[in-house]
Amino acid sequence: MDFQHEPGRYFLQDNDKTLAEIIYTTINDGQTYSVNATRVDPSLRGQGIAAQLLDTVIKDAQANHMTIKAVCPYVKKTFAQNPTKYQEIAYKP
Repeated sequence: MDFQHEPGRYFLQDNDKTLAEIIYTTINDGQTYSVNATRVDPSLRGQGIAAQLLDTVIKDAQANHMTIKAVCPYVKKTFAQNPTKYQEIAYKP
């Protein structure tokens, strides 16, 4: 799925309605994305949209040699369930 991007978020929009989004800020002197929220409209839940959004942010972070700080519950849970998979990208204070 191709998501739209603007500074601080990747999102899926239908007309004027945001159907899914992942919101982040840049911290650590511009070296880390702090993922603060992941939202998916109930009509799209269970289709892996949140995972696709997270993958998109991860690819962006990797391309820019950045890390990701998991702040939102979804990303925290995903990182905790797969520590080996995300160890390279996870922010370590």
